[in-house]
Amino acid sequence: MLRSLSLFLFLSVFWLLLSGMPLPFLLAAGVGSALAVVWFAHRLDVIDHEGHPAHLVWHAMLSYWPWLLKEIAVSGWQVTRVVLDPRLPISPTLVRMRPSQTTDVGLVTHANSITLTPGTISLEVGSDEFLVHALTRDGAAGVQRGGAMDLRVRALESRPEKAG
Repeated sequence: MLRSLSLFLFLSVFWLLLSGMPLPFLLAAGVGSALAVVWFAHRLDVIDHEGHPAHLVWHAMLSYWPWLLKEIAVSGWQVTRVVLDPRLPISPTLVRMRPSQTTDVGLVTHANSITLTPGTISLEVGSDEFLVHALTRDGAAGVQRGGAMDLRVRALESRPEKAG
């Protein structure tokens, strides 16, 4: 029940942030849409610790997301420098790496974080191995097991879940 309420509140706030206009009709439409999504999710039995990992939100917002945004900015700058360099020093590389995450939420977070970072993309994602394409060899080296992203996602996924 608490997860359903948390999901409803999250969806309602998300709707309000995206609409940007607190008009009565838009607020009613947002509440109705959020209720419909929560009802469907409840009927499909997907409101669980993986479908709505509410226990990770605060740690992720305070620690992981700011770090990821910084990494996206730094990688974006590096990719811009490589692409604008007249010599075009790219070295496309495919690398297989073994993630240290053990949960589906951790694996998905890690794979999506790799893809969000400019210059890298997760091509195949499995519980024991990722196939990652990187624009440069340095970018490929950065996604290896034991790298900063791997360690941060592992720390994020190991956050204890509170009953609820």
